[in-house]
Amino acid sequence: MAEVPAAKSVPFTVTAKARNIHVVECEFVSQLDSLWILLSSDRHHDNPHTDHALELKHLREARDRGAGIIDVGDLFCAMGGKADPRRMKHGTTRQEHATANDYFDSLVRHAADFYAPFARQFIVIGRGNHETSILKHQETDLTERLCERMATISSIPVHSGGYGGWVSFRITAKQTCRYALNLKYFHGSGGGGLMTMDTLRVRRIASWTPDADVIVGGHTHDQWIMSIERERLSSMNGDYKIATSTQHHVRCGTYKDEYEDGFGGFHVERGGPPKPLGAVWMRIFLASSGKKDRYRLDTQFFRAN
Repeated sequence: MAEVPAAKSVPFTVTAKARNIHVVECEFVSQLDSLWILLSSDRHHDNPHTDHALELKHLREARDRGAGIIDVGDLFCAMGGKADPRRMKHGTTRQEHATANDYFDSLVRHAADFYAPFARQFIVIGRGNHETSILKHQETDLTERLCERMATISSIPVHSGGYGGWVSFRITAKQTCRYALNLKYFHGSGGGGLMTMDTLRVRRIASWTPDADVIVGGHTHDQWIMSIERERLSSMNGDYKIATSTQHHVRCGTYKDEYEDGFGGFHVERGGPPKPLGAVWMRIFLASSGKKDRYRLDTQFFRAN
């Protein structure tokens, strides 16, 4: 079980507007304030190849920064059930779950004990294909059970999200100026591609998510940040203006080291490469708009490793 840190307030509130739409409200007292968000995916927490020490490092950094966490699915691996054809004596299940008579309950218990001390940081926990597969074949919702148990342990609401969904940030500065940033998350699909690392999907998903400022995904265990520019036409009081805006695309990486030393295993035998471990930090802050005393909301991204 993770250490239980002292309770610490976070500079934001989270409200669920729908089952997969969450609004984060935050107030910036000064122009130097910023909001940090840890974007994570594919933790595969119950897999023996997952780096729990690295997870804890980033969870503690999020706590110390007063940061939020958006996790976009496959927090569980969940491949050790009796009816799962991928089940093996070694390699897919940690010992504490392999010896449990209630395998799926064990996954939830151990994960909740691990993450509940950091419940204040979690904005939303989304679903990945590993969770939806268990719901389909075993008729239990691991994500919902995890959020419920984390809330029970911590007495702090923990929001579950969808396979895809939205997080809308609403920033107030000096109690008068209001800014908005919309983040679209989608766990991911397909194999990614050994050479392209799923970057071909950027233009495709941008074509049907024009309102997203940031698009976050996982699934392929790749990690990168790619930005594209878009031309926008706006009008006000009969005046028209052409401007460009930036849309950021993020792949989060993973905490599961399937490659290790390259000796063997399913990932190595199928020709899979080493994958970047960790997550991505997103910093939301106010930047100068180029006009006197005018600001705009901006973002920066950093690898969390």
